[in-house]
Amino acid sequence: MSETTDTSTAPAETTAEERDRNANRSTTPGSERFKEYLASGWAERDDALPPAREQAAYAAARRSKVSAAFPGQRLIIPAGDMKQRANDTEYPYRAHSAFAHLTGWGSDSEPGAVLVLEPEGGEGHLPTVYFRERAGRDSDEFYANPAIGEFWIGPRPSLAHVAADLAVATRDIADLDRVLERVDTATLVLREADAALTERVDHARIRFAADQALSTNAQDAPFSLEVNAAHEPDGDLARVCSELRLVKDDYEIGELRAAVDATSRGFAEVLAELPRITSEVRGERVIEGVFATRARLEGNDVGYGSIAAAGPHATILHWTRNDGPVVPGDLVLLDAGVEMDSYYTADITRTFPVNGEFSEVQRRVYEAVREAADAAFAIVKPGVVFREIHAAAMQVIARKTAEWGFLPVSAEESLQPENQFHRRYMVHGTSHHLGLDVHDCAQARRELYMDGVLEEGMVFTIEPGLYFQPDDLTVPAEYRGIGVRIEDDILVTATGAENLSAGIPRTADEVEAWVRGAQR
Repeated sequence: MSETTDTSTAPAETTAEERDRNANRSTTPGSERFKEYLASGWAERDDALPPAREQAAYAAARRSKVSAAFPGQRLIIPAGDMKQRANDTEYPYRAHSAFAHLTGWGSDSEPGAVLVLEPEGGEGHLPTVYFRERAGRDSDEFYANPAIGEFWIGPRPSLAHVAADLAVATRDIADLDRVLERVDTATLVLREADAALTERVDHARIRFAADQALSTNAQDAPFSLEVNAAHEPDGDLARVCSELRLVKDDYEIGELRAAVDATSRGFAEVLAELPRITSEVRGERVIEGVFATRARLEGNDVGYGSIAAAGPHATILHWTRNDGPVVPGDLVLLDAGVEMDSYYTADITRTFPVNGEFSEVQRRVYEAVREAADAAFAIVKPGVVFREIHAAAMQVIARKTAEWGFLPVSAEESLQPENQFHRRYMVHGTSHHLGLDVHDCAQARRELYMDGVLEEGMVFTIEPGLYFQPDDLTVPAEYRGIGVRIEDDILVTATGAENLSAGIPRTADEVEAWVRGAQR
């Protein structure tokens, strides 16, 4: 990475922290002659406006639903800003999922952008996206601000370009101050997206409530209770934005299909690299890297930290250190998904034998997990309650672990709510919604999520597993250290369900042939 220049000559919007962070090692010229020279000799920009992107119409329809839920209220949905990794380096930027959903702006989002839904005189809202307009080449921001200067990060879009691209009004981020001046106690903000902006909204609401109390000679009015640090009504906005994603539209389903297809190719490429993977001390890291390459080639990134768990690491549910060896005779549990540039992600798990052949015990465990997954998938159709998917899988998990003698009671007794002994070997749930977030719709009400009724267009995972810890004395020694999970991405159709990831081998025989075939 190149040296970072001094930002002391950047515009006023640059923070003091940014200006001073690297002043001790700056070599950036500051003379007027240098500035004049750098501002000249540039070709004209191609400022042709693009047609609206495909998802723009879908985003408009989503905004209309949010608008209908909050008539007359101002809604502020930030994209969020860059997050510092170390000194003057940041983590790769990703806009908040609700912002992406309501604007159609994905991996090309501008950090710090804000969507405001301003209530109009009658019904509905006027949407506007605020972000920092690109600087002209006659501006010192162009070359002296490493956070947003085009010399440093490449071309940035103009307000006009984004307005055409997203089919929504745009304004410079400086104009957001005028919005904040009009904030009242009915204004809502998506709190988790941008802590600094949320704090400004909180203060503005408190000032408004105080002014209202004073203007009505009601100094003792409990405005401090109505506008507090948490401002609970904001939770309604987060909930509506989350519940809006429970049923996917056609664009979203297309993106999820593409994410699954890319993930399938990533899995195949991992298998093709098994000779190298097994030769490295940190073979799990090679698995992670091979898959990440496919994710970057076809999408924005991985949708979450990949789990490349070999041997006993497969019994650790969220093993993301990925620093262990990959040894022939062991199983590898690979849980990974490609996130598209639209931010829609797959979430798929396959467990495979490193040497291409399951042992007798490994196969027994694997096929039990597959039977549980198939039992869960078999009941999926519109009208079924979401939690029944988990119950169907648990019927199989309880029966198998009872048959193997691992439970202190029968399968039927273990399934009773007061027992649940089989859950020792699978403590996680069987399904979660999938979309822009790998665990999508997380703020939806329980009655619409876990106790919700399946509808056509819902997409979620089915991912049972069995995990026998290396030191678990309740199972025979030959089972200890074996972890198996099979995870597929499921679309609810009008009459049943479609397994979007069914093309990735699932049965034990198919998986063995898959591994062996990749080495030819």
